[in-house]
Amino acid sequence: MVSTEQIDLSKLPQHIAIIMDGNGRWAKKRILPRLIGHTTGVKTVKKIVEFARKLNVKVLTLYAFSAENWQRPEDEVSGIMKLLKVYLANETDNMINNGIALNVIGDISRMPEELQKDIKNAVEKTKNNKAMILNIALSYGARQEILRACKILIDKGIKNPTEKDFSDSLYTAGLPDPDLLIRTSGEKRISNFLLWQIAYSEIYVTDVLWPDFNEEEFIKAILDYQKRERRFGKIA
Repeated sequence: MVSTEQIDLSKLPQHIAIIMDGNGRWAKKRILPRLIGHTTGVKTVKKIVEFARKLNVKVLTLYAFSAENWQRPEDEVSGIMKLLKVYLANETDNMINNGIALNVIGDISRMPEELQKDIKNAVEKTKNNKAMILNIALSYGARQEILRACKILIDKGIKNPTEKDFSDSLYTAGLPDPDLLIRTSGEKRISNFLLWQIAYSEIYVTDVLWPDFNEEEFIKAILDYQKRERRFGKIA
């Protein structure tokens, strides 16, 4: 059994990114529709966001819907869009009350217009909050983000960009890179997520499916991170 008392708050990762994987498999194991897995996964999102805020994590980035996920069956995609709408309706006030600023990264132009308005409204309402930034990656792909950054630099006429110029052209401009990347469900791949930003991130993979991921599993990931020596290419 692990607890928050075991966490060294002086070594807390300031930016944690999570690939939330396993909703469909969670449902399949229980002979339930995939959308039930996604619905349960949204409940996990709420718990983990609240717990990250309690721990004083400064930035939390959640991979909710990838650019490739548009290829899934229409009814599943439609159900996920409805879940996002409900999540924003239920949680925007909670974010305001808890000092959480919502930021959405990705190309949301493919999403239903009403949902786009809801996203922009939630971002606007929470933009002045300072305690934690919650990035939700929607219709997001890292390769697409990198191409977008290149086009921005071209449009600005920057012919010899620095790493900072490039970072400032990404969706995550102004934010620290993730210290810790967590992937649930045991899959050992990056899945086109934050390819530039995770260059030096510590990676933690757990077999736990996202709907079963809880505060204790989150603590385990942080404790594992705190055992590691981060050298960034240097000698200790």
